[in-house]
Amino acid sequence: MLLGVLNAAKVVKMRKDPLLRNSLIECDVLLADGQSIVWASRILRRPLPERVAGIDIFERLLQLAHNTGRSVYLLGARPEVLRQLEQQLRERFPGLRIAGSHHGYFDSSDSERVAADIRKSGADMLFLGMTSPKKEIFLGTFGASLEVPVLHGVGGSFDIMAGITARAPVAWQQSGMEWAFRLLQEPRRLWWRYLATNSAFIALTVRELIHPAQAFKPARTGGAFRAIHNH
Repeated sequence: MLLGVLNAAKVVKMRKDPLLRNSLIECDVLLADGQSIVWASRILRRPLPERVAGIDIFERLLQLAHNTGRSVYLLGARPEVLRQLEQQLRERFPGLRIAGSHHGYFDSSDSERVAADIRKSGADMLFLGMTSPKKEIFLGTFGASLEVPVLHGVGGSFDIMAGITARAPVAWQQSGMEWAFRLLQEPRRLWWRYLATNSAFIALTVRELIHPAQAFKPARTGGAFRAIHNH
């Protein structure tokens, strides 16, 4: 089962990135990770019930793996962050079966070797703590051949669970302002990204309200994606 999460940045990027778009269309479960998606759904009169953060799903799946003896594979982050994450998970979930791990800073030429390691590990769940579109390219190319029952891209959740960065307080999460908390932590790196992305997302929402677009259909990408039905 491929789990996907959607936020404003992905909505903007996927209009020009067929690989990212197809990877989202292909998901068995697609969740609104960004509060802006929920707000836009209400404006467009197709309301979603609530935001479901990718990190919350990540934590619940880890708890499930711990409770049922399932194994996990961790792919992403810098080597030192990955080591710290594994230590934190072993302390939080004693006995958790970590079938394998690999940092996310590998060259595309090494992707096949990384995929082979995941397949060999026999993991029940694969978590990808990598940025878009790198994780989408990896899943689009190798996802079907990994033989992992559950695949979930968790973005920056590795850094948070490793204790490198802090997550917004619950009140900020509930008010849909978690993005603002991240901006306060890294203003120089994120201010322009949020300004450009949020402006483009607002424009797309207004355009959709006035002139609804036709639903996207998955494009053919050389066999990287399996056929999609009933999406």
